[in-house]
Amino acid sequence: MQGDRVTKRNKEDHGMWEFWIDRGGTFTDIVACSPECTLHTHKLLSENPEQYKDAALAGIRHFLCTGMEESIPGEKIRCVKMGTTVATNALLERKGDRVALFITKGFRDALRIAYQNRPKLFAREIVLPELLYEQVIEVEERVDRDGRVLVPLNEDALEVGLKDAFDRGIRACAIVFMHGYQYKDHEQKAAALAQRFGFTQVSTSHEASPLIKLVGRGDTAVVDAYLSPILRRYVNQVAGELGNVRIQFMQSNGGLTEATLFQGKDAILSGPAGGIVAATATAASAGFDKLITFDMGGTSTDVAHFAGTYDRAFDTLVAGVRIRAPMMEIHTVAAGGGSICFFDGARYRVGPESAGANPGPAAYRRGGPLTVTDCNVMMGRLQPGLFPAVFGPNQDEQLDVQAVREKFLELAKRIEKDTGDARPPEAVAEGFLMIAVQNMANAVKKISVQRGYDVTRYTLVSFGGAGGQHACRVADALGMTSIFIHAFGGVLSAYGMGLADVRALRECTVELVVSAEHIHPIATIFDKLEKEAMSEVTGQQVDANCMEVQKSLMIRYQGTDTALSVPFSSSCEDMAKAFEDKYHQQFGFAMPERQLIADTAVVEVIGRTFGGAGDAFKASEGAPSEPQEHVHAFFEGEWQDVPVFARTKLVSGQRVHGPALILEDTGTNVVEYGWEAVLHAGGLLISRTTPLSRKVAIGTECDPIYLEVFNNLFMSIAEQMGYTLQNTSYSVNMKERLDFSCAIFDPLGNLIANAPHMPVHLGSMGESIREVIRQNQSSMQAGDVYVLNDPYRGGTHLPDVTVVSPVFDEGKKNVIFYVGSRGHHADIGGITPASMPPNSKTVDEEGVLITNFKLVDGNTFQEDAFRNLLTSAKFPARDPDTNLADIRAQIAANEKGIRELRKMVDSFGLETVQAYMKHVQDNAEEAVRRAIGALKSGSFVYELDDGSKVCVQIDVDSKARSAKVDFTGTSAQLESNFNAPSAVCRAAVMYVFRTLVEDEIPMNEGCLKAIDIIIPVGTMLNPVYPAAVVAGNVETSQVVTDALYGALGVMAAAQGTMNNLTFGNKRYQYYETVCGGSGAGPTFNGTDAVHTHMTNSRMTDPEVLELRYPVILENFEVRRGSGGIGKFKGGDGITRRIRFLEEMEVIILSNRRLVPPYGMAGGHPGECGKNWVERSDGKRRDLGSCDSIIVQPGDVFVMQTPSGGGFGNPQ
Repeated sequence: MQGDRVTKRNKEDHGMWEFWIDRGGTFTDIVACSPECTLHTHKLLSENPEQYKDAALAGIRHFLCTGMEESIPGEKIRCVKMGTTVATNALLERKGDRVALFITKGFRDALRIAYQNRPKLFAREIVLPELLYEQVIEVEERVDRDGRVLVPLNEDALEVGLKDAFDRGIRACAIVFMHGYQYKDHEQKAAALAQRFGFTQVSTSHEASPLIKLVGRGDTAVVDAYLSPILRRYVNQVAGELGNVRIQFMQSNGGLTEATLFQGKDAILSGPAGGIVAATATAASAGFDKLITFDMGGTSTDVAHFAGTYDRAFDTLVAGVRIRAPMMEIHTVAAGGGSICFFDGARYRVGPESAGANPGPAAYRRGGPLTVTDCNVMMGRLQPGLFPAVFGPNQDEQLDVQAVREKFLELAKRIEKDTGDARPPEAVAEGFLMIAVQNMANAVKKISVQRGYDVTRYTLVSFGGAGGQHACRVADALGMTSIFIHAFGGVLSAYGMGLADVRALRECTVELVVSAEHIHPIATIFDKLEKEAMSEVTGQQVDANCMEVQKSLMIRYQGTDTALSVPFSSSCEDMAKAFEDKYHQQFGFAMPERQLIADTAVVEVIGRTFGGAGDAFKASEGAPSEPQEHVHAFFEGEWQDVPVFARTKLVSGQRVHGPALILEDTGTNVVEYGWEAVLHAGGLLISRTTPLSRKVAIGTECDPIYLEVFNNLFMSIAEQMGYTLQNTSYSVNMKERLDFSCAIFDPLGNLIANAPHMPVHLGSMGESIREVIRQNQSSMQAGDVYVLNDPYRGGTHLPDVTVVSPVFDEGKKNVIFYVGSRGHHADIGGITPASMPPNSKTVDEEGVLITNFKLVDGNTFQEDAFRNLLTSAKFPARDPDTNLADIRAQIAANEKGIRELRKMVDSFGLETVQAYMKHVQDNAEEAVRRAIGALKSGSFVYELDDGSKVCVQIDVDSKARSAKVDFTGTSAQLESNFNAPSAVCRAAVMYVFRTLVEDEIPMNEGCLKAIDIIIPVGTMLNPVYPAAVVAGNVETSQVVTDALYGALGVMAAAQGTMNNLTFGNKRYQYYETVCGGSGAGPTFNGTDAVHTHMTNSRMTDPEVLELRYPVILENFEVRRGSGGIGKFKGGDGITRRIRFLEEMEVIILSNRRLVPPYGMAGGHPGECGKNWVERSDGKRRDLGSCDSIIVQPGDVFVMQTPSGGGFGNPQ
């Protein structure tokens, strides 16, 4: 690429090289700026141990013509700017430094328990991310939310712990104390002691992340201690080879920093951040300001949104670790050039596994599997003669086309044998490519649809080694018509290192009301942060005249967790208006009656170090260039001769019509049919010139490619409905706790796709749809919407309100689909607030019963009638305005589903879409039948604490691969509220049989087609009006699930309860469910302290709990040794102690306090749970499974949750 662009450089810098490097997972990309100020590029494998130790240094040697054993002449190098995956890889592979965690006594397991949710909803063996710390030491100290020292720091005991860790050989430690983000004295003293002991890495939580939330801040401190030594060793390795050369690293926030300041917590998105910097800078120079960045590499694809400013996230989950530090908001999907393509017997599948750099794709001559890259090789879109010859033992061989063809031919034969679907190898490759493109397009939808952006108005900025090969197809999948690919698109992340500025960010938790009286203390916080950030940037050779300071305040409504950033101002009115405008734009409404809370202060100091994206690559003038050659490539279902152009040979104004290949030194750009490329501002502007035909003729027979396509499309629509509901809902329950589910149904009410939000909703909503059909089929018209929560007609409990919308055909005569959204309303009436009474005897005491209410009649919203329904019941809804607001959000979610389904029909035709509605159910049915074929018949009786019993007999017909699940013998309908509607029982059956399928399959009605469910009417699992049911949803559902596992003999019982805890008074109301142990299985131990089966709700962070409620959380830890013993041990329960500072009523709704969770196959049962109150005078009051008590200031409520049962005879 020499000579294409001249950089802006000071005269004194002439004669020296600069190297801008992106060390990625598969390739390391280098942009070198020569002494003559021309740019050159180089790409090499990140891992090639036969040739070099480090790819970045090997690349520098390449440009300086220095041998691998020779010293690098550092005097020729001005600086090296680098993004690296060293930290990311160490985190993913768990190869960081040995770390000891020092944490407030009572919270030794706080980071292990975290927020108690499990990562995979349907996994029987719950595998949580491996902890980064090796040892944990509890420290005697405690400060409350107001800074009062409850327990002084015991330095003598701390020294004992430090010595123990040091004697074990640990040299890195993380110090995490409750409320340390604001009250730092104890952490600072502990850090000083650790440094005196000789610890070489000491990461305190207040320095790693000075923000509220013990778990996120604690994880950030641990990851910093875990990764910083690894980074330091890598920096020293590079510096050792380069001498005194200045080295800067890209941080996750998009700014450069000196190598000596580069910390582990800021290194996670080092490479991808460089890509965002370059993409936005180069696109801005080209005249584009609304961008979707599309960075497709070898391992994954990163997408991001940009509309003038960087989108950043302050809470990010990476490799199972919560990072509470500013990072570029990037969504990653496991679909890169190295994503593995395979056939599962019914469907084409792409990823998430990757071939990585070693062995890499099949074409890389290392015996690797078929990948997305190989698809392009097979289709002639990647030509060996036009690709760098860097393969084989001597790095001098081309891509191995023959190996790719042989593997695709073998796979095509297998697919034909299994399905009867005969197609040539190139068509098989195209099928995999179609699925990969769809996966990437869905990733873009998540960063656009989720936040209300219309991507059709944006430009797709494509880069990464594989980006140009797929950009047109991804744009088509999204309805985008404009693509920009910079000339350095194949190495754009590396180019971004050169364009980046030095940046320093500082944040601080504020937690003050936005008001005139608080402006001064908030401004004082900003002044302090600005001083710290300015000092950091000034120390990096940045002139004060080149600095810019940006101040923003994260604001949220009181009682919510959604904080939005607005520019800081001395005017509260200006900030309030800016916040409410932004809130309304994102969520569709505002809540002016609520107080505004200043959540977090953020200061960013930017040190401008480069002149921007600069001059465009100069295009030649003259006659249009001819193709340098034609190649045989597969486009639009046929082989044809396709022209190949070199981008450097194109002239100004020359237009290249697709299909065509345009070569860069760093990649291949594919121009598809209907697209046209032209040189534009340093790159290629590719535009769609022929309107995309949305009609796809694929027929109605089951095609294994389109089976996967439709599985993903249906699920994507359900997920988009969920995003719409989250964005437009009003209550905390839906907007932030995400207690809702959205689903698509066929014309008979059979479930097609249900985004897996809440397990207890799975499989239960269909009965509500069928109830609406039964009562309204003859009178239903377009624009109608129905609402119900009737637990005797498909509902779960009254707070779960379901909104159902029919979808009519174009003629508005026939219903072709149904869409539904079910959300948990904060209150629907009843004898107690929140509609979760512990002692209700009838359903009427639990709230307003809604059966088949026409909410929208022919597009007219029946607001007055619905409000009257909510307020006229015996125990009416307490806040009908909130109910109505959330109902509108549910209607909006349904409308989103309707629009997306109609788009699908427009693309594929109604007959095809309805055919695939059946095919996806058949696919799920077959997966469940295969699982059933390996089961044995069995029965089980499981008793509840109140003496009632769930009885189940499962008869397996191995020949038919079907099962009958019969609950005959179950206790009769109860006088208590532990009755579970039949929909809940059905959901439990679907959940259990879905967990028996150890693969990713769609959740739809097909999962139950092989199962005959018998639930006798009048039992506690199929009650009749007016039975109370509120505990049936949250407690009995857990019993049913364990009873089913018991009958099948596949695993021991989990804790068997959700441990529902409510406390409050006139000023405060709080509700939580609490984790326990999971059951062991025939090949695995149970998991400690995790939510199981029919719930997966999150736990409030300890510091947030104490900030918002007058309580002290004294203890939250694993109850070690409580799990049932066996060959495989059951998971342990937890102990949770809450001290009250005001008079409160405490209500517990639970189970397994008397009857323990069973063991299986000789394994011992788990331990029962316990509830009690310790009075301030030392007396103790034991509580039952379902109980309530008034506590006084100083009283402590203690909960010990049940543990899981063991599996197999103990050895």
